[in-house]
Amino acid sequence: MSAFDSIFGQEEAVAALRGAYLADRLPHGIIFSGPTGVGKATTARALSKLFLCENPKKDSPCGRCESCRVFEAENHPDCHVVTKDLIRYHDKTGKSKGIDLSINVVRPEVIEPASRKAVMGRGKVFIVEQAESMNASAQNAILKTLEEPAGRTLIVLVTDQAGALLPTVRSRCRTVRFAELDEAIVKRELGRRGVGQEAADDAVRFAGGSLGIALKWIEDGVIGPARDLTGLIDEFFSGRVPEDLPGFFRKSADAYASRQIERDELASKDQATREGLALYLKIVAEHLRLRLAMEDDPATLEAACSAIEALVQAETYLEANVNIPVIFQNLSAILEG
Repeated sequence: MSAFDSIFGQEEAVAALRGAYLADRLPHGIIFSGPTGVGKATTARALSKLFLCENPKKDSPCGRCESCRVFEAENHPDCHVVTKDLIRYHDKTGKSKGIDLSINVVRPEVIEPASRKAVMGRGKVFIVEQAESMNASAQNAILKTLEEPAGRTLIVLVTDQAGALLPTVRSRCRTVRFAELDEAIVKRELGRRGVGQEAADDAVRFAGGSLGIALKWIEDGVIGPARDLTGLIDEFFSGRVPEDLPGFFRKSADAYASRQIERDELASKDQATREGLALYLKIVAEHLRLRLAMEDDPATLEAACSAIEALVQAETYLEANVNIPVIFQNLSAILEG
């Protein structure tokens, strides 16, 4: 079995990686760029296992060597996965909210180990997830490592915002682009994971071609509130202003925040609430735009456009870090005015 046989819906990306590997032309640095939840991290791990295998067969890891064994046990000493969870680990103050990957994370997790010999001798792999969260200092610090790492080294920067990476970083890497998954594939994979048809249909409707987002939103309880909120929005197209729509946003965002804090007691309630509100604003705004394309009644169009303006204003306030109660107060004033 090829290392890439478990990757679905990303034929072009897989073909590019397979060709580079078989031709022994994998660059030191690769950017996996594309929407969230479409297989970038899964592909990075598949490539890493192949890269570190002691006895690969064409583009397949042998699955039997010591490297493959410890890789499957998620204990490979030469495979380094850098996530935002490491921010607090390296924070000496204990006050970090875990937002930016700073040089204090990148130096000990990438730069320093990349300069050392591989423990098992085959090579070293570094996978930086949400690479766009590296701040400018961290990105500048990693430039030399991307260009001239010690020994056989592979660095994969996984991101859904390649434009947030510095031009100097992008120029030192090969970019492999990942596309949105076909919605039929997402539904199929949700079904294979035991998700019922109704929930799968709604998850695909809201998450589009992202299996990862669909799964996360199901786990986080997002789908039900999103269904309710879009149902309320549809009242605009029936000539009615929905009752207390801002209240539904508040309730949904609070529930989302509570779920995040259950997972991580150190998470910021305010930040999690903002993430939840941003998520629901985006879902509802997209639903409104789709409905607008099918509407021709002037009064209804005017009401829907006013709603979109209110949502855009709320998103602007969120980005400007305006106090959340003020955001809801303004949302109420516009929608109910």
